[in-house]
Amino acid sequence: MQAAVEVHGLTKTYPGGVEAVRGIDFDIAPGEVFGLLGPNGAGKSTTIGMLTTTIAPTAGSARLAGFDVATEPIAARGVSGVVFQDTVVDMALTGRRNLDIHARLWNVDPADAAVRIAELAPAFGLEELLDRPLSTFSGGQRRRLEIARALISQPLVMFLDEPTVGLDPRIRYELLDLIAGLRTRDEMTILLTTHYLDEAERLCDRVAIVHEGRIVALDTPDALLAGLGTEIVELRVNGSTTAALNALRARGVANGDAFAVGSTLTIPLRDRSAPDAIAAIADLGLATAAITTRVPTLDDVYLRLTGTRLAAAAA
Repeated sequence: MQAAVEVHGLTKTYPGGVEAVRGIDFDIAPGEVFGLLGPNGAGKSTTIGMLTTTIAPTAGSARLAGFDVATEPIAARGVSGVVFQDTVVDMALTGRRNLDIHARLWNVDPADAAVRIAELAPAFGLEELLDRPLSTFSGGQRRRLEIARALISQPLVMFLDEPTVGLDPRIRYELLDLIAGLRTRDEMTILLTTHYLDEAERLCDRVAIVHEGRIVALDTPDALLAGLGTEIVELRVNGSTTAALNALRARGVANGDAFAVGSTLTIPLRDRSAPDAIAAIADLGLATAAITTRVPTLDDVYLRLTGTRLAAAAA
């Protein structure tokens, strides 16, 4: 089965030598929800720009449903829909007029467009809003309209670039529910960029962790988490973290996947229980300021790979 999205050696270097994307590779299967997870500036939006033909690649190739984004941009656009991070709708027009114009731009037959709008409006909670100017919509309502707008042309591949950024928690949660339902519509393939860990875990079949323009890990969320075991010990030490980590490894408490950031050590537990690990740490006489146990998160995966917490990097 042909991949819905094929990316090989994709690179973007801006004038002045800024390398935003540095030779990334991934394929996305039809019907898959694929996430690009990383902070602002990691290269996620530039990648979306190249895949949606709004940014020209410097090197490498990308195909959407078999169409090359560089040499067949019109065909590639025809099989895709996109919701950009920044609002691109006309605030002076009504919701319905925004949808109508998008349908015309994508060459959707007017009768088919009317049917499509009638189907999408109730599904997205827009029935009572369509004839109001977008300037009266809330941020969450505008986001819902933008997603419905992208679906008018029935794309094979949908791009969602940071779709919930700037929304309050309740509206964000509602929008995540809506996005989760998209995968059941028309067997659509979705590529989502985000720096929210819960979005990646909840929505994505696979996640690529992006750091400084490169993909540093790519797998299912469960597999990425399994790489850290089912529980971790986190301790803050007074003194040298290197010396403490070496002592823990020599004692067999820590393995090669343990890491230190600042004064904090993160130790994935595998064959040892948390009480045994804590007892072993106490026996070593390490000067600890705090010690906790918890289940690992994707933030721990990101932290181990990059040395920075995702929340801090995204700030």
